[in-house]
Amino acid sequence: MRWSSAIRAALIALTVSGAGLTTVYADFGGIRFNVIKAGFVVGGSGGVGTLMFHGRAYPISIGGVSYGFTFGASATDFVGTVSNIRTPFDVNGVYGAAGAGVAVGPAGAGGIVLANQNGAVLTLSGSQMGLIVAADLNGLVISLR
Repeated sequence: MRWSSAIRAALIALTVSGAGLTTVYADFGGIRFNVIKAGFVVGGSGGVGTLMFHGRAYPISIGGVSYGFTFGASATDFVGTVSNIRTPFDVNGVYGAAGAGVAVGPAGAGGIVLANQNGAVLTLSGSQMGLIVAADLNGLVISLR
C-alpha cells in the first residue's frame, strides 16, 4: 500500500513538472501600415504595410468594411507592436472594432488594441488626415503578401 502511494505521488510530480516543458513561447514584432478609408453609410478601407519579425520584413495587405454612420475619407498611418505570435502567419486574420471619430485636416494621434482569431494582439497608435465623420462597426483583414 505504501508503494502504490509512493508511485502515485511520483507520477503526479512528473506530470506537474512535465507540464512546464510543454509551454509554448509566444513572441512579438513591430508593425507599420497605412490605411485609406472612405464611405457613405457603408465604408471601405485598404492599405499596405510591413510586419517586422525576427529581423525580417514581411509585406502585409489590409482590407476592410465598416457599417454605420460614415461620411467622408481619411488616411491613417499606424505604427505599433504585434504580440502573442509564434510565426509571422499568426498576424493573418480578421480584427474587429467599434469606434467613433472625426478628422478634419491633419488630426492628432490616437491608440487602439485589436485581436484576431489566432490570438495575435495589435497595439497601435496612429495619426489621421482627411475629412471624415464616423460612428461605425469595423472589420479589418490583415494578410501577408
